[in-house]
Formats: sequence, structure tokens, C-alpha cells
Amino acid sequence: MSTSQMPRTVASQITNLPPTAELQARDARHHLHPFTHAAGLAEKGARIITRAEGCWLTDSEGNTILDAMAGLWCVNVGYGRQELVEAAARQMAELPFYNTFFQTTHVPAIELSERLAELAPEHMNRVFFAGSGSEANDTNIRMVRTYWDLKGQPERVNIISRWNAYHGSSVGSGSLGGMKGMHAQGGMPIPGIHHIDQPNWWAEGGDMSPEDFGRARAQALEEKILELGPDTVAAFIAEPVQGAGGVIVPPESYWPEVSRIVEKYGILLIADEVICGFGRTGNWFGSETMGIRPDIMTIAKGLSSGYQPIGGSIVSDEVAEVIGGAEFNHGYTYSGHPVACAVALENLRILDEEGIVTRVRTETGPYLKQKFESLTEHPLVGEAKIVGMMGSIALTPDKASRAAFAADAGTVGYLCRERCFANNLVMRHVGDRMIVSPPLVISKAEIDTLIERAWRSLDEAMAEAEAQGLMKPAAA
Repeated sequence: MSTSQMPRTVASQITNLPPTAELQARDARHHLHPFTHAAGLAEKGARIITRAEGCWLTDSEGNTILDAMAGLWCVNVGYGRQELVEAAARQMAELPFYNTFFQTTHVPAIELSERLAELAPEHMNRVFFAGSGSEANDTNIRMVRTYWDLKGQPERVNIISRWNAYHGSSVGSGSLGGMKGMHAQGGMPIPGIHHIDQPNWWAEGGDMSPEDFGRARAQALEEKILELGPDTVAAFIAEPVQGAGGVIVPPESYWPEVSRIVEKYGILLIADEVICGFGRTGNWFGSETMGIRPDIMTIAKGLSSGYQPIGGSIVSDEVAEVIGGAEFNHGYTYSGHPVACAVALENLRILDEEGIVTRVRTETGPYLKQKFESLTEHPLVGEAKIVGMMGSIALTPDKASRAAFAADAGTVGYLCRERCFANNLVMRHVGDRMIVSPPLVISKAEIDTLIERAWRSLDEAMAEAEAQGLMKPAAA
């Protein structure tokens, strides 16, 4: 790529930066990182990110790194958008904070809730704000149970989710998620949360066609409803496309069958749009892409492109009317924080007026899909699945049998992730799947760079795996 597409070196931007080793040591002494083995990170040393622009990061060593994960699935409009900085500054000068408790509101919360109602499906016109997706999903637990209680059905407390789903990391939202490693710590899941198997055809489909497998995994929802008792089930929660679980794109037969089942039994459908929302799948919401009609949508991340922490629940008119009939004893200090709302409003303006969502659907998304699916030509890659600007590749020692590695899950994926870092590409691994979720403003030239660096990293990871004797399939 041309040098004009890459940010300037760190030396031209930051003066008097302490040495990397010193920063790493200070970080290790005082900073506990999320989802991290602290002792291992202290020995290795954290990568120090000092600046970002567009789709590019700069670290303390002056390396320019293509961020194919948009931070943490969230920097949809890219880094360095001065409009968002100015929106925050204006709001801080005018009203830096006020709460929305005590029959009080403010203009940014009013305008953002109104704008979200315009973007959401027609039957969804109310928003309950939170500070993150985790908080919003905690809200959803309280909301759906309160909804059924107010409707005279207090026994409807059970919520069904999926194994390998991710809905947050608080006790409530972590329970909703299906990450067994999280459940092993902290007494999760809490009572009333149940899980069914995920629609991951590559890893779990066996000899079934994707279509038959999708229907079978959807019908597991009906089986769980009948097992628990239809009159005890409050809601089913799912991501339109599973994100942190490895970008699991369900077979086309899956969501129509799920929709039939939730309608048949009259249970609420919660679409977790934290990752899929605000253009990631080529539409404003993943529910639109997948043809889902939710009762509640969880939002965060791309709502502000990560520039401010904000989340929320967009609620159907029917649910909002019932909840509004009594006092809902729930909320957060930072629900509808005025600065976060102001930044989110400006972010939504940029996504809309610059046609970013449309461009993902019609131009850069299809281009990334074509290039990304070409990675299946690599001998280490068995499958490439992508929707809009979120995709994953499955690493395998044997494409024909869709075999897992004999080594512990994630061993080869970690090798590949390390080679990506070495090649100045942020590409995450989940087990032995490699995933991407770049800023929605990524250009075609930058997509070419992403694929070139991914291919090089796959070459190097495969060579290292072969050298370590890891290219062996697990026993059938």
C-alpha cells in the first residue's frame, strides 16, 4: 500500500515517551487486564498503543498496525474522527453530567432515543440506556421478568440462550452467555438461565447438510421450551451472528425456524446487537440482515464507535407499554450520560450522512467477502464465513473431514494470532478460528493489505505448527 494510506510514525506525534520496557513494567505493577493471565502478560509485556488514525494503530515502538478488529468490534467510523472529539467537548462545556433519575431528562438523551427509534424496526420506539452491552443485558433480564410479572404470569422467569454465545461479563450477562470458561468462575450461571447448542455447522454439523443442521439446532429451542414448560419461559436471547464465539454464521434455515418457535410459544425474542448493530452486517441492525423481528435489541459498541461508553435496550412498543404501567426499579448512574449520548448522535450522523452503512452493504462488504473467502485456498484454512464486516476462518489439519487439531483447542489459533501480531495485523483468535471485524471505513486497498498479511501469517503459523508436530487431526 502507499505510504499516504498509513499514519505517520510515532516519533512525529509523541514527544518524551518513556521507553516501552518502562511502560510495560509500570502496567504490570498496577493494571489488571480483562480476560488475561496477569503473570504471563507481565513476563511477556503488553503492547503499548499510543495513537490511532483511520484503520491504523501506532505502538510505542513506532510500528503501524492494521486493526482488523476495530478495537473490540466497535470503532465503526475509524479512529481520529475530530467531529466526535468536538461533540464531546461541546457537551462537556454545556452539561458534563446529569442523571435521568428523579423525573429528569436532558436534550442529548431525548435526541438519541428519538434517533434510535427512527433507525430501529417500526414496532420499536423506546430505549433504556446503560453504560455497556453487559449492563444492557442485565437490564434485559430484569425487564423480561418484570414484563411477565406485570402481565400476571410471574412464573415466566426462565431465559434460554446458546452455548458459546457472548452477552457480557457481569454476573447476569455472563450467565446469559454460554462461555463455559466464564461460568467456571464466580458462581455462574445464575438460576433461571438455560442454554442450547449453537448453530456451528463446521464444528458440529457432522454428516448433516447445513440446512438440516440449522433447522435441527433451531428445534433444540422448542425442545428446551417443552422441557422447562412453555408457561415458565420468558425469553430467548441470541446474537444475529455470534461474534466473540468465533463469528458463527448460522445456516439460512436457522432463523426462520427460531422465529416460528418463539411466535408459537409467545416468548420474547432478545436480539443482542452489540456487535452486529450499526452497520457491521451491512444494515443498521443484524436483525434486518437475518430477517428477525425482536422484542428487545441490545445495543452498545458501534453506537458510539467506542469513543464513549454507552449501551442500551431498544424495546418494542408492546413491552414498553407493559413496563411503563408500573415503576421499573432499575437503572444506572450513567444511564443516558449526556456526553456519551452527544457523541453517539454525532457518530450516527457520520454513519448516515457519509453513507458508510450503504457502502458496507454494496461495495466494501462484497469486496471483503470475495477476498476473505479466497483464504480457503490456503492449506491451513477449511472454511471462511463472513457477513458484512465480520468474518472468520476455521483452521484445520484436514479440510475434507473438517477435523479439529489433536492439540488442545486454540493451540494453532494462538500461533496464528502471534504471527499476525508479528506482521502488524490485529486478527483475533477464538479457539482455532481466526476472526476479523475491521472499521467500516476500511478501503479496498486496506482490505488487500489485510488479506496479504493474513496469508503471510497463515504461512508462518502453518510452518511453525508443522515444526512442532501440531498438524495432526484429532481422533474421530
